[in-house]
Amino acid sequence: MYRTVTAHEERHEWWSLTIETSGPAGDSNRQLAALRAQNEKLRRAAASRMVIERGLGMVTVLVPCTGQRARALLVDVARHCDVSLRAVAAALVAGTEGEALPDVMQHEIGRALRRLRSADRH
Repeated sequence: MYRTVTAHEERHEWWSLTIETSGPAGDSNRQLAALRAQNEKLRRAAASRMVIERGLGMVTVLVPCTGQRARALLVDVARHCDVSLRAVAAALVAGTEGEALPDVMQHEIGRALRRLRSADRH
């Protein structure tokens, strides 16, 4: 019988951990705890990467520019706002869901766009 697997189930299966060890139970527990910590770190990194990629995609479509120029623009904004690249990308993504950009970020994005356009003219 054929069964369709939903995206949620695929994601869940992809992140599952199984460990088989031989030796004292304490060693197994430490190994499992280390693997779970590593798994959680990878989850957070993947989620962060997805937000950044989405933000970069938005910039490349809206400006339009290359991915490299979009990254430079967002890095510039992040530096001037003293936040991470992920925070800038997350704010842009949240804007698609009705949230307003913080004023300082909105101002810095405007400045970065003007610098980008100025560089294109020269």
